[in-house]
Amino acid sequence: MIEQRWGMFFRWGPYVLLGFGTVMSVATSVVIGMSRDAWYVVGALIVAALALQLWWGPLARSRPGPSTAGIVYYALRWAIAFVLTWINPFFAFFAIVGYFGTERLLPPRLVKPGLFATAVIMAGSQSGGLPPHGDLGWAVFGALLAVNVALLTVFAHLAAQEDQRALDAAATIVELERTNTALQQAMDENAALHAQLLVQAREAGVADERRRIAAEIHDTIAQGLTGIIAQLQVVAAASDATLAREHLGRAADLARHSLGEARRSVHNLSPTALEHDALPEALKKTVAEWSERTGVRGDFTVTGAAEPLHEEIEATLLRIVQEALSNATRHADATRLGVTLSYMEGEVALDVRDDGRGFDPLDLVRRSGSGGFGLDGMRARAERVAGSFTVESEPGHGTALSARVPLVRHG
Repeated sequence: MIEQRWGMFFRWGPYVLLGFGTVMSVATSVVIGMSRDAWYVVGALIVAALALQLWWGPLARSRPGPSTAGIVYYALRWAIAFVLTWINPFFAFFAIVGYFGTERLLPPRLVKPGLFATAVIMAGSQSGGLPPHGDLGWAVFGALLAVNVALLTVFAHLAAQEDQRALDAAATIVELERTNTALQQAMDENAALHAQLLVQAREAGVADERRRIAAEIHDTIAQGLTGIIAQLQVVAAASDATLAREHLGRAADLARHSLGEARRSVHNLSPTALEHDALPEALKKTVAEWSERTGVRGDFTVTGAAEPLHEEIEATLLRIVQEALSNATRHADATRLGVTLSYMEGEVALDVRDDGRGFDPLDLVRRSGSGGFGLDGMRARAERVAGSFTVESEPGHGTALSARVPLVRHG
């Protein structure tokens, strides 16, 4: 907007100021004492100034910036203004255009000489006209010229500071844009990495589920089928009907148990508890169902402001609780168990504590070469989503399991 206004001034300003100077000269011609010959000269110079402006207007739009044509234009305009002001000091209104846009017309080495030349015209007009009369006139002219040069220096310094501030602001904007671009790229890279990690976690989870299902089949269903086959072989070889019925009953019990194990394995293929409930409600129901099934008191607590988590995070925490409850059923012999889900800034904590028989974690590692009791599986689940898993236990003093995972919101 400012640039457009300056463009309008450079285009139309010389015409307006020349016209105003002409009007003032006509009004003061009697006081100044202009002769008819002087008016002939003034008229010719006004026509020359108009022709010069008409020549320069299109050329300035086609050749912006300092050029040889700009130097010629500035010199001719200054010469016309100098002669007009010599004839009548009020033509200094036209000469004042030499103060504006000098750097657009002249190369840097000629800017100061051009401004000084314009200051000469202005000081001559202010001192009563050119040439100065007598020593006093020259002294006044010299003083006014010094004042004009000093003002030019001050204004040039202020303009330079303003230009520097503008350059600094432009550089700051460019730097901010570069920083914002780099930040956006980093955010995009982080989002892509996050998505990649989730894909890897999902793939690792699939592999883990396959290993778990294989272990489930080996430890439950396959063993149950082996037992059934053994019982049926006894029946086939038995001659006593009572003994045969006894072993057939055992085979039926093993079949029912294996069927239950198969259903439990199928149920655990995917966290169906999360299909209709959020994580807190799903954990609460899981603990309640476990407590009802085992007869052990189970308490569930939520701390912090609950919020929807990413599906992988919720599934991981639910699986860890299910495994922990399964371990407690098989090994803890507890009378009370508590599950606490804590929402914290940037993190979700899951704690499972029981008052069971406990164990020595170090002794368990020495004997089994791993964490045992499904602890390795729970630790692997937590670490696959960039979390951590710790175990605290002591013989006779219960067990405490703790999982910490990032708070990755849904969506």
